Order: sequence, then C-alpha cells, then structure tokens
Amino acid sequence: MNGLSDIRLTLHTHELEEAQQQPICTTTSIGGSRWTRFWLRLHTRKALLDLDARALRDVGLTREQALDEALKPFWRL
Repeated sequence: MNGLSDIRLTLHTHELEEAQQQPICTTTSIGGSRWTRFWLRLHTRKALLDLDARALRDVGLTREQALDEALKPFWRL
C-alpha cells in the first residue's frame, strides 16, 4: 500500500464517538446503498489482515488494533 488509498483505515477516538452519535444514513458519500457500505466495510476490514508490520505502521495501527477491527462483524461500526 502506498499511502494514497482513498479508503481511510484508521479512526481516532473522537471520530468514533462522533460516528456513534450520528444516525446511520441510507446512502454514503459514494452513492451506495446500505449493502454497499456493508460490503465495503467487510472487505476493507479483511484487507487489514493482509497488511504487514510496515503497512500497519504507515496507517498508524498496531497488529492488535488491526485484528480487533478486522474481526468485527461487517454490520458494526
């Protein structure tokens, strides 16, 4: 991964708290449905499992944080 990905892999604590307070909308900024968001979340979380230590360091995650995120069900934020 070259760091130019349009998918943001890390979330900071305050962003997580803000996201939990906001209602879930039915469309995303990319114009997809709820199922599109679920699919995207599932695949990006699973991609975390394939990252090596250098790539994880680039996105600011530890191996444990990546595993915690990757193993979440796709319907959870």
